[in-house]
Amino acid sequence: MIEELLPESVVAVEARADDPLWDAPLYPAEEALVARSVAKRRREFAAVRGCARRAMEKLGVPPQPVLTGERGAPRWPDGLVGSMTHCDGYCAAALVRAADLVSLGIDAEPHGPLPEGVGPSVFLPAEATRLDRLAARWPDVHWDRLLFSAKESVYKAWFPLTRKWLDFSEADITLQPDTEGAANGTLRAVLLVPGPLIDGRRLQVFEGRWTVREGLVATSVVIPHATAGPAQP
Repeated sequence: MIEELLPESVVAVEARADDPLWDAPLYPAEEALVARSVAKRRREFAAVRGCARRAMEKLGVPPQPVLTGERGAPRWPDGLVGSMTHCDGYCAAALVRAADLVSLGIDAEPHGPLPEGVGPSVFLPAEATRLDRLAARWPDVHWDRLLFSAKESVYKAWFPLTRKWLDFSEADITLQPDTEGAANGTLRAVLLVPGPLIDGRRLQVFEGRWTVREGLVATSVVIPHATAGPAQP
């Protein structure tokens, strides 16, 4: 599912709750990070790292620990960039060589409505208006959960480039269905704060894809290397 949202250069590995990866062994340094966590948290932590190590192998990189850095962001081996996500019964990791992409973010969420009261604290007024329009046309999709996932993917792509917090209100995201079925589509995030410098150019728009299937919503954001053209201020 996640792999279909990403370029061919990205290796994505995902696992459901019945996959052996949910019992993947941890390195001692990883074990120390979840030593006091409940069993559910430990299994999710191990499973998503099992996915990450399998992705490393597919890229020809020796499997190694995935520790956490500032604000809990994963620390990847030199020369790689990536992202991880997990929710009830599902996890995934996506890795790519830094020569192919600058950054990426992935997120998966259960396909259900957000808890009551969350939307107003997460969505901009313009986003809420667009969600209402989408819901009127495609009522079977929980657009609020999908937009929340998109915000998570934007942040995961943003943070490694800036090492700064990005509030939900600091990116205005538009979701666009590909077809009448509204099972897949694109996302466009306009940053409302100064964006990261990519190869000397200021990037103010992040783009990605989304899908709704198998009881989940999933989103991705990909940051390519800058193309030729004048640098933005």
